[in-house]
Amino acid sequence: MQPEQNATLKLYNWVAYINPQSIKNFEKKYNCKVQVTTFNTMEEAMAKLQTGQLEFDVFIPTVDQLGPLVETKLIRPLNHSYIPNISNAWKEFTNPFYDGKWQYTVPYTIYTTGISWRNDHVPGSPASLTNPWSFLWQPKYKGKIAILDDYREGLSLGLMYNGQTDLNTTDVNLLTASEKTLLDLAKLVNVHIDNNDYTNIPSGQMWIHHSWSGDIAAAAQYMPKGVSVDVVSYWFPADGKGPVANDTMAVLAGGKNPVLAHLFLNYFLNTDNALENISYNGYMQPLYGVTPQRLIKEKILPKNLTSTVVLESYFSRGLHELELPASANGVWQQDWLNVTRGV
Repeated sequence: MQPEQNATLKLYNWVAYINPQSIKNFEKKYNCKVQVTTFNTMEEAMAKLQTGQLEFDVFIPTVDQLGPLVETKLIRPLNHSYIPNISNAWKEFTNPFYDGKWQYTVPYTIYTTGISWRNDHVPGSPASLTNPWSFLWQPKYKGKIAILDDYREGLSLGLMYNGQTDLNTTDVNLLTASEKTLLDLAKLVNVHIDNNDYTNIPSGQMWIHHSWSGDIAAAAQYMPKGVSVDVVSYWFPADGKGPVANDTMAVLAGGKNPVLAHLFLNYFLNTDNALENISYNGYMQPLYGVTPQRLIKEKILPKNLTSTVVLESYFSRGLHELELPASANGVWQQDWLNVTRGV
């Protein structure tokens, strides 16, 4: 089928997560409009979608939400004939463990979760510590330390600080211990909770931040005038055994432009289009043509931030945050709520 004519494609996406120029280029290519509506957390996005009152065409979900999206029939199975550019993606994503034979999703971005810091204010590195995750527990930087506003990432940080590597645990005692650890951190350093690592570290508003790799890869765009991006550093375990994840693109069942939605997914699996997108949001896309060497050559990624690069091997070695049983998910969310209330 031909794409819908004179259509307005409605995209539901994270804040600052797609290049506005890429949107304009897609509009021109398909003679359409793209309307972008944003959310700050996946909990917010899912709550709004589950009302059934929204008619978005394309959604950017995390892997752990695919089960509920499929079960409630909020997303459509994909028609693969409209998405030939899947051939550019890492082989893993043509049969990902979370979506066999990519029935419902294509990969969007891939990223790690680590620690960023302003090395002109904070000497040293997490790598030099016996427990690298303890880098945030430094009271001398009180008021300058932040963690991500995400219940899975937040409690996972507490788990890893406590020596746990199962980021999908249903053990109430381990989760309670993680909650206590984060509340102790809050008292120790007056911790901030936000998803603004991509601006707060470059600006110096925060000196240490629990971070997503893609946010920090884009740091150069947010540096104050006259301040080099060299003052920004990012750490992720050298052995790849830290949180690694990817976001996906899915076509929502309530959308009015399913053909155009499929073409939108296909558009961002094109290597040149992906590079243009990465130049804005910093997040790597798992395509064979997107290499560290090319990102540096095209001045998309500063040499000092190659630690933000996600290697294909990380996908098998890393720690994944996956869908939880409903009862356990409720415990995770309540423990995180307790943390946010205690900050």
